[in-house]
Amino acid sequence: MEDKQPLSGWWSGARQVVSPNCDARPDEEVSLLLIHAISLPPGEFGGGAIEALFTNQLTVGEHPFFAEIAHLRVSAHLLIRRDGECVQFVDTDHRAWHAGRSGWWDARQLNWRTALNDFSVGIELEGDDVTPYSKAQYNALTEAVVWLMARYPQLNADRITSHAHVAPLRKTDPGPAFDWVYFRQRLSSRLE
Repeated sequence: MEDKQPLSGWWSGARQVVSPNCDARPDEEVSLLLIHAISLPPGEFGGGAIEALFTNQLTVGEHPFFAEIAHLRVSAHLLIRRDGECVQFVDTDHRAWHAGRSGWWDARQLNWRTALNDFSVGIELEGDDVTPYSKAQYNALTEAVVWLMARYPQLNADRITSHAHVAPLRKTDPGPAFDWVYFRQRLSSRLE
């Protein structure tokens, strides 16, 4: 189900696989980046299950866990695999369905915001809470964020957070295995 789209919110650094799990953003600026983690089946890397989930093609019989999640209609803008390959599912100008029930204190607007999908970009890292992320993933994430920050002026380093931070009672990703200090150092050096 790969498809090249001539839309401006498609990053040239990513392979494109179009997800139907998206819709138009309301008239909101893109001003938040949420970093997630996913492995399917849980704790296993590689294979096509993540792409199948985000394109509603997950085969229930391939793993017992898939029966629990096959009904979900979810997506992310980008997935960064363990080897650094980027896969883009949703044009960043559109709303991907990645944040779920969540909330975030917006210091810029001095208010508590919900409906985070309306104004955020979601990047999934292939990983889990305990397995260290690869250098290739940090490199690809840094390049993707540099592109996003150039594209969306309201997005800056202070507006990058984790899924765990916006949904602390439901989510833990990208987990303690994600090295925020290392990522922020890499991003800072690229933005200088």
